[in-house]
Formats: sequence, structure tokens, C-alpha cells
Amino acid sequence: MLAYILRRVFQSLIVLLAVGLVAFAMFNFVGDPVDNMLGQERTQADIERLRQQLGLDQPFLVQYWKFLEQAAQGNFGLSYRQGRPVADILAERLPATLELALVSGILALIGGVVLGIFTAIRRSGVAANVIMTVSLVGVSLPTFLIGVVLIYVFSVELGWLPSFGRGEVVDLGWWSTGFLTVSGLKALILPAIMLGLYQMTLIMRLVRTEMLEVLRMDYIRFARARGIREKSINFKHALKNTLVPVITITGLQLGSIIAFAIITETVFQWPGVGLLFINAVQFVDIPVMAAYLMMISVMFVAINLIVDMLYFAIDPRLRLDRKGGGH
Repeated sequence: MLAYILRRVFQSLIVLLAVGLVAFAMFNFVGDPVDNMLGQERTQADIERLRQQLGLDQPFLVQYWKFLEQAAQGNFGLSYRQGRPVADILAERLPATLELALVSGILALIGGVVLGIFTAIRRSGVAANVIMTVSLVGVSLPTFLIGVVLIYVFSVELGWLPSFGRGEVVDLGWWSTGFLTVSGLKALILPAIMLGLYQMTLIMRLVRTEMLEVLRMDYIRFARARGIREKSINFKHALKNTLVPVITITGLQLGSIIAFAIITETVFQWPGVGLLFINAVQFVDIPVMAAYLMMISVMFVAINLIVDMLYFAIDPRLRLDRKGGGH
């Protein structure tokens, strides 16, 4: 078990280094931040002096290595646009994104699993067929279009929910939360639905497919022949074996919520790190862009590592295979 964990951690570090290298290389083709930082009356001496201060006159590998050294210490440099430490800017924006991702993830996970089980057990019912038909909307329509429809219906026509912003927040130390205010909770509803709907439909359809496959197994037929109650068969025997292959896909889908938050935050002008990244691209703010992508990569790799550990712990066949291979 320890050797497996160490190997996965080492692989995760390699992935992070590769992602950081690719991201940092791409930023060299985005544009020159000096053009946005200096006015029209700049001289060549001003350009050279600023490039030297920012370290842009050094070779690419030297810049990348310095970025990794500083990032390992939690220092991502200064924002070219705001002139402030990038770590401070991310700390201000991160609570908004994490709260949105948390609510969306809970919605996607609980809604997807519950609806997947229901549509599998009641697969011939009218309600199950209606749910499966409606789920095609969440899979087929673009995410931003769903957000526009939600704004039009619930904000413009009905006027029930706000169409942009985070609402009123409460500062708890360095963390700002909208969970403790009515306007904050209302502002969270539409973005959370938009962000979690796609993942919820995918999880629902996956759970349904796996559940139907398990219900066709011989041991399920044997359990019915023994007279075991249908409820016990569905939730004690079938569901347990259904969730084993679902864990990996579900974990990756929940991790992708952070990445999809860029679109949601842009549509609803949600003051999170996704909107910060979009603004950084417009102003060629390379430190902010690099820090954002590294942060997203760390989250993805960490979630993937946790999922692997859970999969290893839940599925006894993996442990038996490794023990057998070791002997």
C-alpha cells in the first residue's frame, strides 16, 4: 500500500511539472505585458528597464525555474496589472470559487446518484423516462446557454434571483463567505445550478448504466430467488457494487467543476479565480495566469490521487491482485 501511494505521488509531481512547463511556455506567445504596463510615450530605455525588473530579459528555463522555486514557497510574484502579490489576490478570490464549487459538487453528486438509482430501479416508469429525456438537455446544451436561460427566466422574467455578483458576504478572518447572508445564498443558486447541471447529468447516467448492469448479475437473481426483499437487494447488494466503478469518474467530474467555473463566473460575473484568470488573459498578466493554472493542476492531481486511494481501499480485488503479484 505504501509503495503504491509513493508511486502515485511521484507520478503526480511529474504531471504538475509537465503542466507547469507547458502553461509557462504558452504564456510566452500570449503577448508582451510591457505593452500594457507602459504608456504610449515610453522609450526603449523604459522598456528595457521594466523587462529587467520583471525578469523577462532572462532565458525561458531560468524564468520557469524561478517560478517553481517561488511557487513552492507560496510566492507567485507580483501581478503585472495590479502590482500586488499574486498569492494575496488568489486568497481574496479563492473563497468565492470554492464555495461555488462546493455547492455545485454537492448538487451534482447527490442529485446524480439519487436520480441514477431512481431511473435504474423505475426504468419503465413515466417519471424515469421524463428524467432521462430532460437529462439530455444538461448534456447537449452548452453551459453558457443554460446560464443565459436561467438568468432570463429567474432574474429577468420572474425577478426571484440576482443575475450577477456574489451578494452580501461576511468576513471570517481571511475567508469571506456568502453562506451567512440571504443575498449571498440567493446569488449562489443560479451559478451553482449552471455549474453542477452538466456533471449531475453525467453522474446520473453513469450510475443508471452501472446499476442496470449490476441488477442483471447472477448473484442478484440468486438473492431474489432466496426471497430477499427488493429494497435490500437494490441498496445493500446492487448499489455497493455500482459505486465502485463510479468513484473514478465522479471524482474527475467533481474536479472539473473548478475548471468549468471560468465560464460560470464569466456569465454571472462571479468574483472568483475563474473571472480573475479571464481578466489576466486580457491584460497579459503572466504571473496570475501561471499561478491559476498551477493551482487548478494541483487540485486536479490531488482529487485524482484521492480517488485512486479510495478505489484501492474499496475494491478488494486490487489489493488481492497486488498481493498476488508480490508473491
